[in-house]
This record gives sequence, structure tokens and C-alpha cells, in this order.
Amino acid sequence: MEITPEIHNRLEQLNEKYAALGQDLLSYLDGLLYADTTKYWDYIALDTLLSLQKPKTQIPDEEIFIMYHQITELYFKLSIHEFKQLGQKSDLTAKYFIDRVTRINRYFEALIKSFEIMINGMEREQFLQFRMSLLPASGFQSAQYRFIEILSTDFINLVHKDKRAQFSVASPIPAMYEHIYWKEGATEVGTGKKTLTLIQFEERYQDEFIALGEQSVQTNLWQVYLRLSAEEQQNPAVINALKQNDVNVNINWPLAHYKSAVQYLNKGESADIAATGGTNWQKYLPPRFQKRIFYPALWSVNEVEEWGKAWVEEVLSA
Repeated sequence: MEITPEIHNRLEQLNEKYAALGQDLLSYLDGLLYADTTKYWDYIALDTLLSLQKPKTQIPDEEIFIMYHQITELYFKLSIHEFKQLGQKSDLTAKYFIDRVTRINRYFEALIKSFEIMINGMEREQFLQFRMSLLPASGFQSAQYRFIEILSTDFINLVHKDKRAQFSVASPIPAMYEHIYWKEGATEVGTGKKTLTLIQFEERYQDEFIALGEQSVQTNLWQVYLRLSAEEQQNPAVINALKQNDVNVNINWPLAHYKSAVQYLNKGESADIAATGGTNWQKYLPPRFQKRIFYPALWSVNEVEEWGKAWVEEVLSA
């Protein structure tokens, strides 16, 4: 094969690259000579990926349940990847901000649309059987979803709405964490005690949640937005991207779960079936009860007051 000018040019560039690193190009070329070619199934670890479904029962639809939640966590990881890049960006522009927040919005919109798999993609009878083998595990225990919340907004906006007035944006994260909104969702209604689901969840992740909250004081998405120029902050596309993110994460996504819970756990006039982790899904999932809003300054007083109400009414009347 002829050493064309293009090949010669690439070799010179490679030599300069490795010389700058104090490395010998010839050794790396030897490695390339003996290395195997990249195969699709190896590159994405397909065999490992397809072996990660470990049903606890022989009920067929349990595998659907497992895979759907694994896919969800991968989308969450994609979203976190974008949040971190935004937080670390030094030469921030409105275009970069819009592009990256739009990526996050696409991930959540794909998840929201895909939730029909959970709502209509399993037999109710099968679900009600295999779910009992999952106790006390619950989707409530998705740490990545909590990471997304922390990476999105000032921590005070995650404090339970009845406790927020006790704090300011500058309040210590550990103090605010004690009153984070989602704890109520895994607290026994009658006794006020933490469920085993919540106890195990906090034992595993509490330190990480607090540490991430402290690390994100200046790098959460709202603070990234505030780094834009005054003119860029008023850019309608910037504002729309943020507001869509707020609606996706705090209204559409929890309501997709709510609709699923109604499908599988609602018993009409009789008492509802409890969630596997003992979570109070009737109050935990509907956005109008939580009033969790990442970017309250972008919404009108009326929009905040009516937060999620129309979506809940639509679900209940469907």
C-alpha cells in the first residue's frame, strides 16, 4: 500500500501528539497492529446488558417491569451527563444552554411517552402477583432521579412546601435535607414513622445527596442560567427550555407514574392497594400536592397556584 500524503500527514500528527506526552509512537502503532477490531456487541457490552434482568418470580411480565426501569435509569444517566456539562461550562452561551437543556427535555419526553409500556404493557393480574416479591423495593428509591432534582435547582425548592419558609437559599444543605419533600412520600400515614423503604434508601444515599447538594450550590441548572447575560436570560428560547424542563420533571413524569398507579393500584370505591415500599402514592405523586417547582421565578403567581392541577384532573377523568 502506498504511503499517501494524507497517511504521512496523519503519522506526523500522531508523532507530535505522543511526543508531547513523552510517549513513543512506534509502541502505539505496534499496539494498533495487534489489537482486535471493534465489534458492535463488544463495544456496548451487549451480552452483559442482556444478562442484567434477574426476575424474582416465574411470572412473564416481571421481565418487562425490570427492563423498563433499567431503560429509565439509563435515560436518567444521560440527563445527569448533560447537567454536569452545563455546570462545568466556563464560556457559557445561550445556544449551548438551549442545546443541552433541550437534550434533557428530549430524554424526559421519551420517558414520558414510553410510560404507556407501564400503563398498558403488562397484565394487571401478573403485576399484582410479582410485585409482592419486590418488597420493600420501590421506584421511589431511584437515586438518579434525586440527583437530577438536586442538579436542577436551588436546594430550598426541594424542601417540603410547608417547611420552606423556615429556610433561605443560603441555609445549610444538611438542615434543608432533613425536610426534603420526598421523605413524606415514604412515611407511614398513620404513625408518622419512616418506612423500611425510606430507611434503606437514606442509609445508602443520604451522604451522597447532601454532598451533591453542597457541590451544586453554584452549579445547579438555575445558577447556570443566572450566569447568562441579562439579555440572554430574557431569550424566549432559553426561558422555554427551562420551563419545559420544569414541566417534564415535576408534572408530566410524576403524573405518568400516577396514571400507572391508578391503573394497577386503584380499587375504585374500596381502599387503594399500597405501593410496594409503603409509599403514599396518592399524595406523593400528584404535583399539585407537592408544589415542587425548580424555577419559580419564571412562572406567574397563578401558574404556581394551579401547578399541575389541570394535568391531574385530566388523568382522573380519563
